[in-house]
Amino acid sequence: MIRARRLFYAALAVAVPAAALSFGLSPASAATVGPIKGLGGKCVDVAGASSANGAAVQLYDCNGTTAQQWTVGNSDNTIRALGKCLDVTAASTTNGAKIQIYDCNGTAAQKWTTSGSALVNTGSGKCLDVTDRSTANGARLQIWTCAGSTNQAWTLPGGSTPPTNPPTGVNLDNPAKKDVAMQLVSAAENSSLDWRAQFGYIEDIGDGRGYTAGIIGFCSGTGDMLELVEAYTASVPGNVLAKYLPALRNVNGTDSHAGLDPNFTNDWRTAANDSRFQAAQESERDRVYFTPSVRDGKSDGVRALGQFAYYDAAVMHGYEGMRQIRSRALAKARPPAQGGDERAWLNAFLDERVIEMKKEAAHEDTTRVDTAQRRFLNNGNFDLNTPLDFAVYGQNFRIG
Repeated sequence: MIRARRLFYAALAVAVPAAALSFGLSPASAATVGPIKGLGGKCVDVAGASSANGAAVQLYDCNGTTAQQWTVGNSDNTIRALGKCLDVTAASTTNGAKIQIYDCNGTAAQKWTTSGSALVNTGSGKCLDVTDRSTANGARLQIWTCAGSTNQAWTLPGGSTPPTNPPTGVNLDNPAKKDVAMQLVSAAENSSLDWRAQFGYIEDIGDGRGYTAGIIGFCSGTGDMLELVEAYTASVPGNVLAKYLPALRNVNGTDSHAGLDPNFTNDWRTAANDSRFQAAQESERDRVYFTPSVRDGKSDGVRALGQFAYYDAAVMHGYEGMRQIRSRALAKARPPAQGGDERAWLNAFLDERVIEMKKEAAHEDTTRVDTAQRRFLNNGNFDLNTPLDFAVYGQNFRIG
């Protein structure tokens, strides 16, 4: 059931400055000296207590030596030991790039912020990580896509013991997350975050799919509008839209209005005032698009952002269209459930989504991916945490 974006926009949304999205990382509030503890209760350690540039940073039994005394909470967001800075080798942003100490030089490769129990490198947006989750003495530290895992959980000087199972966020079907998803889609489809105001929306946007209407853009030419009216009529016989069922069956698969004009649009708006029709729209949205997309996201091991990427693709291209996009992405990457990297997988999926969008003139503006979903991904916001600052079709929005 292929979907199209709106070609006409409603009132302007709340504008925000065009700036990069932040997802709430904050440095320690004051400089403190002591050990940084991690996996297995072991300490972050400079190999051989060497102060030479390039000395390896590893996990080791806590021993109170100067090689394990780290100054955190510095005003420049550095983490220091032995007069040097915790540094990502060659300023790499690649998963697996090793950690060393190096002369402090003010680069982003040496800047770190906290996110819960994680330490996030500013230059890469990735987390300080113990290679292969090893608790062996000498296990090298590296950067890796933030995953909320125990090998990325750290206790800074003066802190408490790292949690055994640090929080990893909630799925998109959490009520609060689901409302965020509805707002994101409404921003793209209706130029408004108020998705509940769209039950009565209806127009022909000239995309060859007939009338587009309601909170998800049910189309008279693609079958989902017919299924919606059938479901509504099953629960409310004799409703104002029931008389259009023969016409909806006839125009399915076309852009024709035969049997619908001139009163269908007014009757749709009338029906939209009925709470039972609103419930039917939400139910069909979930049955056809939201529930299967979130289910697939969970199965692939992606978090709320990835689940939303699937759902938004299903809204525009149909659920089967989303699955085809996913199939093409599998030629380039693997989802986490298959051992792949979540960031790489979602980039591959969004790349294929953009290719699919550009096949139709109605979808050639790809900002709902480029300056929304891709922005969240580039900022490492896999849990789709608010506040969310994004732009769609030249308009700026903020959620939260």
